[in-house]
Amino acid sequence: MARPKPALPEASAIMALADAEGRLAIRVTPNASADAVILPAPGDTQALIVRTTAAPEDGKANLAVLRLVAGALGRPVSALELVRGATGRNKLIRILPLTVCR
Repeated sequence: MARPKPALPEASAIMALADAEGRLAIRVTPNASADAVILPAPGDTQALIVRTTAAPEDGKANLAVLRLVAGALGRPVSALELVRGATGRNKLIRILPLTVCR
C-alpha cells in the first residue's frame, strides 16, 4: 500500500515565513508516523514544523525535509540549500531564486 501524500500548506504562507534573504527556519521531527509540513500558530514566531518518516542517519532526514519543503513550495530540491543544522533538529534553509537553481 502506498503512503498517502502529506497535506501541504500554501507556498505563499511558507514564503511569508522566510526573511528578506530567503532564509527559512525549520524545526524537524524525524521518525514521525507520517510526513507533514505545518505552519506555526498565528502570531507565533516559531519556525516551520516539518515531520518526516525518515531516520536521522546518513543525511536521510535532511534530504526528506528538503524534498517535503520543495514540494510544498512547488520548486525543485535544487532550489533549496541547507545553510545550518545538518545534525540538529533546528535547521536554516535558503530558498534560492529559480534563476539560480542548479
